[in-house]
Amino acid sequence: MIKLYGLRMSNYYSLTKAVLIEKGLDFEEIKAPPSQKDDYLARSPMGKMPSVEVDGTFISESLAIVRYAEQIQPEPALLPADPVAAAKALELVMHVKLDAELAARRLLPAAMFGATASEELIDTTHKEVVRGMQAVGALMVCKPYAAGDTFTLADLYTYYSMGLVTSISEKMFGIDALADYPQIRDLLAMLAERPSIARVTEEAAQKKPAT
Repeated sequence: MIKLYGLRMSNYYSLTKAVLIEKGLDFEEIKAPPSQKDDYLARSPMGKMPSVEVDGTFISESLAIVRYAEQIQPEPALLPADPVAAAKALELVMHVKLDAELAARRLLPAAMFGATASEELIDTTHKEVVRGMQAVGALMVCKPYAAGDTFTLADLYTYYSMGLVTSISEKMFGIDALADYPQIRDLLAMLAERPSIARVTEEAAQKKPAT
């Protein structure tokens, strides 16, 4: 059985959990806050979450875990069979992850945990998030799913990244990051009702710790 390490509050933990549910894979959740201790670094070299354990082997980083899940359980596929369509879905994933979510994440300590951030950092991050959202908006298909007419990995990354982008943008910049992207807002509302995502949300709200 796959062991999933991390905390339910993490968007990437939640994304990985949703992937495992989508794939119908058996897994056990193990509560493991981020750490720089040796045993944690053996699972995740940067001390981040999530990570998974498979027969004594550890895999970190959500994309690597998703790739593993896709190979051991090809159906339902999270990428289209067509190579170009699959590449476009991954292109969207990378822009959502790198140019929108990770840009906003620089201000996570200030937005959520009371840390201070310089005006220069806030201004620079604001500009990068706006530019990142423009890139995401240019690639977003929403017919009806993020990358086209089928549910893909791009939908999961969009769903589990945009919450952080919008929260930080509202708190630190005083803006609605989705104001110019109603199609993404509608997509998020639709995805919230998907069984895998709804289960992850429900179980996180129960606040029952993983083992």
